[in-house]
Amino acid sequence: MRWRDWAVTAGLLLLGYGVCSLLLMLDHSGGFAAMIFVLMVVLIARLTEGCACGVAASFVGVICVNYVFTYPYWQLDFTISGYPLTFLSMLSVSLIVSALTSRIKRQEQLRVETDREAMRANLLRAVSHDLRTPLTSIVGSTSAILENDALLTPQQKTALLRGARDEAQWLIRMVENLLSITRIGEGDTHIRKELEAAEEVLASVAAKFQKRFGGVRLVLTAPQEPLFVPMDAILIEQVLLNLLENAAYHGKSTCIRLSAERAGDAAVFTVRDNGCGIAPELLPDLFSPARRSRSHASDDRRSMGIGLSVCSSIVQTHGGALSAANAKEGGAVFYFSLPMDQQLTEEAAL
Repeated sequence: MRWRDWAVTAGLLLLGYGVCSLLLMLDHSGGFAAMIFVLMVVLIARLTEGCACGVAASFVGVICVNYVFTYPYWQLDFTISGYPLTFLSMLSVSLIVSALTSRIKRQEQLRVETDREAMRANLLRAVSHDLRTPLTSIVGSTSAILENDALLTPQQKTALLRGARDEAQWLIRMVENLLSITRIGEGDTHIRKELEAAEEVLASVAAKFQKRFGGVRLVLTAPQEPLFVPMDAILIEQVLLNLLENAAYHGKSTCIRLSAERAGDAAVFTVRDNGCGIAPELLPDLFSPARRSRSHASDDRRSMGIGLSVCSSIVQTHGGALSAANAKEGGAVFYFSLPMDQQLTEEAAL
């Protein structure tokens, strides 16, 4: 058993002792002590691993109530009429509550593990499908050039090579997404955050996006005042790039607006496009990697599911939330918020 669990157990028992001591000054009967220590046992069982701490706290609580808060004080006495049954009931309740709480925690851990395994399976299934298609296209294009070099015109060779290059670039972005998943780990929320200027992040993302999608107009709206946000800049740039690429690929957008602004204690990043929007039936599970396997669209070769599920995981790891909606004037809007550290932000602004 970890020392932290025992420290929590000792702390809560001392808290129960202190509360009962204060209440004893107001009510000398001490009838409240049993319920307070039962409450402490419940909290201990909830906040510690296993059931050892809860069981130990149950016995300590029973002894403490009888020895300190039951007349005659400061001595053990189980012979007074009604006391044996009372304290036996208290011990039974404490043990049962401790056992049930531990069981609920184990069931919750099992559920989390089951969900994680299901998500991993869906992710691998979607990735295997999405990777196989561009690889097949690359092999086909290069094989056509190698086997029919004399029969193909220079224009045809260029078109095949350009297609192979585009597919290879998409594969690189898919690998970047998978690497992003490994960086944030399986449920690991301990990422390294540093204060980054939102304007610089937007500029870096815009430069990378325009190299790939020079034909799409990108409009940047920087915050009016310097905005320093605690983040892992590489991961957040990956989120914004994924959202921009989805707007270009799937939304068929010709103009995308990328902005950042402060809203209370959070920084809000928004990607708004003028494309075809999002099908209403896709909105409920848009950020699930399993969405790809449920999609029957014939043109959904480059699935949004993987990229958007990565985006959602990264934003959640930063303590924020990613959302999507269809704009009234047309197109789709993706936006996410990142919590601000007020003290660090003020220091950076000085």
